[in-house]
Amino acid sequence: MSEQDLTRPCVRGLRPYVPGKPIEEVQREFGLDDIVKLASNENPLGPSPRAVDAMRKAAEGVRLYPDNDCRELRAALSEHLGIAGDQILIGHGSDELIHNLGLAFLNPGDEVMMCEGPFSQYEFTAKLMDAAPVYVPLKDFRYDVEAMAGRLGERTKLVFIGNPNNPTGTIVTRDELARFMREVPDHTIVVLDEAYHEYVESPEYPDSLALVREGRNVVVLRTFSKVYALAGLRIGYGATTPALAGAMERVREPFNVSTLAQVAAAASLRDPEQVARSRTLNRESLSYLYEQFARLGLDYTPSHANFVWVEVGRDCRQVFQELLRRGVIVRTGDVFGAPTHLRVTTGLPEQNQRLIAALEEVLKGVPS
Repeated sequence: MSEQDLTRPCVRGLRPYVPGKPIEEVQREFGLDDIVKLASNENPLGPSPRAVDAMRKAAEGVRLYPDNDCRELRAALSEHLGIAGDQILIGHGSDELIHNLGLAFLNPGDEVMMCEGPFSQYEFTAKLMDAAPVYVPLKDFRYDVEAMAGRLGERTKLVFIGNPNNPTGTIVTRDELARFMREVPDHTIVVLDEAYHEYVESPEYPDSLALVREGRNVVVLRTFSKVYALAGLRIGYGATTPALAGAMERVREPFNVSTLAQVAAAASLRDPEQVARSRTLNRESLSYLYEQFARLGLDYTPSHANFVWVEVGRDCRQVFQELLRRGVIVRTGDVFGAPTHLRVTTGLPEQNQRLIAALEEVLKGVPS
């Protein structure tokens, strides 16, 4: 039998995730040593010294399987979030939690609502479970929750809302989310993907955990990859009702979070300066990038995250390639359905300056 005959029909149309271009590949391809990577929304300050120290101390114990229940980390998160331990989810990145949502709750024919140009794992999970993705266009690069409310139906099982949204950096406000939640039927689970929530400084940002405490069918997803700078350890977490958490625990792989990831995450929560110093750098970086994009005549979307969605007015793939030749890696907008946009991660001052100098040079040579 052929591979096509053996493969589930829904798998044949899946597209593997395409990550940002790694530094090592650019070094090999262009013969460069000094690379600036501003493509994957990583924290340039790195992890907390407490996390690094915790990993060193735990390294000798990696011959043993990790704590399957993540007890120390679960207790730390419970205290940090003000949520009971049986309401907390811990995964091999928040990607795994998105996958487990599909395993636990989706049946063939269910609908999964998301914005157009979504984070790829929302669509991937829906299709893998033979569910139907439902795409709702953004409005001014923001979730149009009013339009989403109008698309809710009997088959709507999951609704994904990235808040802040990747790649545009925009948020759904407290009032907008409250109005939307009033329209959500009991059979629908709302997934609030808050990977960048620590960077948000707007007073209009909603308290999503209040919905969890109210017992709503809401799953709040967060991560240690961004502000806590543990992307290489792949660890995410979430909060929901005990009932939904119990279902997701039943489909979780055993020993899914490594020992080093668990101890580093717990130590990160104990460092009161990690979030503060990262937010300060991000605030300064955004201000600089806004100023420079305006000087270059480029439209950008004000961001609540650690990246900026910028319109370059040219084929983003061509601009991307020219930036690579100059040792600067960014993310192209075409993977999100925007062929003339770039998503640029905020960096250290010298990295931001290097980006702007390279971008200015490239834009002069690439026709609009």
